[in-house]
Amino acid sequence: MNYRVQPSAQVDGSAEIGAGSSVWDLAQIREQARLGEGCVVGRGAYIGTGVRMGDNVKVQNYALVYEPAELGDGVFVGPAAVFTNDHNPRSVDPEGRQKRGGDWEAVGVTVAEGASVGARSVCVAPVRVGRWAMVAAGAVVTKDVPDFALVMGVPARQTGWVGRAGHKLVQKEAGVWQCPETGALYDEKDGVLTERDA
Repeated sequence: MNYRVQPSAQVDGSAEIGAGSSVWDLAQIREQARLGEGCVVGRGAYIGTGVRMGDNVKVQNYALVYEPAELGDGVFVGPAAVFTNDHNPRSVDPEGRQKRGGDWEAVGVTVAEGASVGARSVCVAPVRVGRWAMVAAGAVVTKDVPDFALVMGVPARQTGWVGRAGHKLVQKEAGVWQCPETGALYDEKDGVLTERDA
């Protein structure tokens, strides 16, 4: 076995765990879930049936990632974050009968490469968090988040741009943004931010 699973964790036999990954105490990895290489699943975290995670993903303590979520390479999910999967949640149908698995269709949250979802934030499916975007702690995401966008609040709204290093970008001139940490430049056009070739 080329990964670590703490004795108190529950990992279904059909789940795939990539090399160098760690699953910590009381975490649960459900059937057919797939974790890439170098992933970390924190204490008490839940990874639902069939969830797909890329390489070097961190899911912090007590985060809940319900199926059919997909997390790209290098995604960070903060402590106690929640990814929902039912757009119209009800325990019972209109006649009062308890709903079962076949009575509703699961919808997922997609988090693209390098994005971060802050502590205690909620992503209400179906929604996509773009590449290298950042969702602030406590935010409630109800619509798609563009690549490199910084969103916060309830409901989450864009308040700026972030670069790959996770720092808020500074506007140098109209349509040009710069990372204060790395000096990397980004171009903005029609509300879309793209990395400038070095």
